[in-house]
Amino acid sequence: MAKKENANEILEKYDRESTYRKKIGKWAWVVTFLGISLTLFHLYTAYFGTLPTQQQGAIHLGTALGIIFLLFPVKKGLQKKQITVPWYDVIFAFTAMYVTYHKIIFFDSILQSRISGYAPIDIFISILGILLLLEATRRTVGLPIVIVAGIAILYTYFGNFIPGKILSHPGFSVNQIATNLWYQESGVFGTPIQISAKFIFLFLFFGVLLVHTKIGQFFNDLALAITGRFTGGTAKTAVVASALQGMISGSSVGNTVASGSFTIPMMKRSGFKPEFAAATEATASTGGQIMPPIMGAAAFIMMEYIGVSYGTIMLAAVIPALLYFSGIFIGTHFEAKKIGVIGLPKVDLPNFKKLIVRDGYMIVPIFVIIGTIMIGFTPQRAALMGIVAAFVISLLRKDTRMGFRKILYVLEQGARVALPVIAAVGTAGVIAGAVSITGLGSKFAAGVIALSGGVLFFALFFTMIACIILGMGLPTTANYVVTATVAAPILINEFGVAPIAAHMFVFYFGIVADITPPVCLAAYAGAGIARANPFQSGMTAVKLAIAAFIVPYILVYNPILVMVDVTLVSIILAIITALVGMAAVSSSTVGFFIRHSYFWERVILFAAGLMLIIPNIVISLIGLVFLLGIWFIQKQRKDDSNDMGLGVS
Repeated sequence: MAKKENANEILEKYDRESTYRKKIGKWAWVVTFLGISLTLFHLYTAYFGTLPTQQQGAIHLGTALGIIFLLFPVKKGLQKKQITVPWYDVIFAFTAMYVTYHKIIFFDSILQSRISGYAPIDIFISILGILLLLEATRRTVGLPIVIVAGIAILYTYFGNFIPGKILSHPGFSVNQIATNLWYQESGVFGTPIQISAKFIFLFLFFGVLLVHTKIGQFFNDLALAITGRFTGGTAKTAVVASALQGMISGSSVGNTVASGSFTIPMMKRSGFKPEFAAATEATASTGGQIMPPIMGAAAFIMMEYIGVSYGTIMLAAVIPALLYFSGIFIGTHFEAKKIGVIGLPKVDLPNFKKLIVRDGYMIVPIFVIIGTIMIGFTPQRAALMGIVAAFVISLLRKDTRMGFRKILYVLEQGARVALPVIAAVGTAGVIAGAVSITGLGSKFAAGVIALSGGVLFFALFFTMIACIILGMGLPTTANYVVTATVAAPILINEFGVAPIAAHMFVFYFGIVADITPPVCLAAYAGAGIARANPFQSGMTAVKLAIAAFIVPYILVYNPILVMVDVTLVSIILAIITALVGMAAVSSSTVGFFIRHSYFWERVILFAAGLMLIIPNIVISLIGLVFLLGIWFIQKQRKDDSNDMGLGVS
C-alpha cells in the first residue's frame, strides 16, 4: 500500500494529468455521465461513421472541456483540499461545453458567416472558447504550452511592431484572430483535433481496456522470464517490459511510474545505483511513444500530415524503435558487467512456458490491431476491432471478467485518460493556426536557412535544439504539431529530405525532451521512485538514450532505416551494422567494452559506432575495423577479469 501511495504522490508531482480532484461530491455523477457518453460516442461513430469533421471535433473537445473543469482545480494542490466542485468551475464547465457545441447548433449559419462575416455573438463565443481552452490546458497539461500559445497569439496581433523583415507581418485584429482560430480548419478544430476525435481517443481507450485485462502485469512477468537470468537481468527486464508497455501506452511519465514501481526497486536490490535504475526505467518508458503498433498520439497526426497510411508509419518506426531500445538494453549490459551485477536465480523467475500457456492469449488484441491495419483497414476500424477483441478476451478468465459496474468504470476512464491529450492538441491547434495565418512557417524557414548557411547538418542541429526546447514545455503531441508545421517543411522543401524521415526527426527530438535536463519529467519521476538525485538521473538517461540523439540524423542522411528506397539486402545489412554500432556507442558512454575502457578507447568506440550506424558499407567496414581493433587491444590487457559473456547465473 505504501508503494502505491508513493507512486500516486510521484505522479501528482511530475504528471499534471494526475492532479485531479478525488472527491467531487454529487458532481461525480455528472463526470461519470459525461465520460461514459464521450466514450460511447466515439465507439458509435467508429462503427457507424464519423460526423462532419467540425461537428465531430466540437463534441470531442466540448465534452472534454466540461469534464476538465469539473475534475481539475484552478491551482495544483487544491485537489486534496476541495470536497466538491466550486461554483465557478461549474460555470466554466457548462460555458465551455456551450461555446464549443455552438459550432454544432449553428453549424450552417457559421459556415455562411465565413463569406458574409461573423456576428458579434460568434466573435464573443470564439474569444471565450479560446480562453477556456487555454485555461483547461493549463490545468491538465501545465503552463508552458499555454505561454507558447499566448506568445503565438500576441505575435499574430503585434506583428506590425516587430522590427526587421524576417518575422514582421501586417498584424491582425482581435476579431480576425479569434474567428480564424476558432472557426477555420487551420486553428483549434484543425487536423490535430480531428485526428484526436477519430483515432487517438479510441487507441487511448484500447490501452485502458488492456490495463484492466492485466496485460501490463503479463508484460512485466514475460520480460522478467526472458531476461532476468542474464547479466544485469533486472535492468534488461525494465527495458523489455517498458518496450512492451509502450505498445499500448504513450505516456512517458505514466509508463515510468507504472513500470518503475515494479522494476526500479528490483534493479536497486540487484546492485544498480539508484540514478542508473531511475534513468533506465525513464529512458525505456519514454521510448514507448515510438514503439509500434500504437506509438504516441502524434503518430496518427503524422499519418495525416504526410498523407500515408498508418501501416507505413508503423513500418517506418520499427527499425528506429529497435535501435532505440537496443541501445538502452546494451547499455544496461555494459553497466552490469562494469559493476558486477549478475542475473537472478532461476528459482526467482516466472516460468516462461507456464506464463505463455496461461496468459499468452492476452496479446491477441495487439495482433488484431496490427493485422487489421496491415490488410488495409483504417486505424479507426483497427482500434475498434482491438477493443472488441480485448473485451472478448477479458471474459475468458474470472479475474479479468468485467461486471456491469466495471464496464461503466472503464468507459469513464477511457474519457479521463484522453483529457490531457484533447486539451493539448486543441491548444496546439491555436499555435498551428497562428503559424498559418501569419506565414511564420516560411519566415522561420528563411531564418533557419540563413543561420545554417544552406548546410543540411546545421539546419538539422538548429531544428533539434528547437524541438528539445519546445519539448521541455509542450507535451509530445503538441510539440510534434508545432515542429511538423514549422520545421519539417523546411527540411523537406529546402533541403530535399524524405518526408517520413523529416517528420520522424522532429518526432524523435520532441520525445527525448522528457529525459533531457533540465526539464526531464520522466527521469525526475523515476528518481522519485528510486530516491535518487533527479539531475544525475537525467544525465544518466541522456547517456543511455544516446541512440535517440544519433539515429534521427542517420534517418535523414540515409532513409533506408525508415523503409525509403529499401531492398532486402540493404535493410538487413543496415540493421546488423546499426545494432553493432549501437553496441559500440553504448560501450563508449558506459566506459566498458570487454575491459574498463581508457578515454582514448571510448573515443574510438564512439566513432566506430557512428560509422557502423551509417547505412554505407564502406564506412561501416571502417567502423568495424576500429571496433575489432579495440576488442583486440582490450583482449590482450589483463587488468580486468570481466568479459563480454552473457553472464547467465
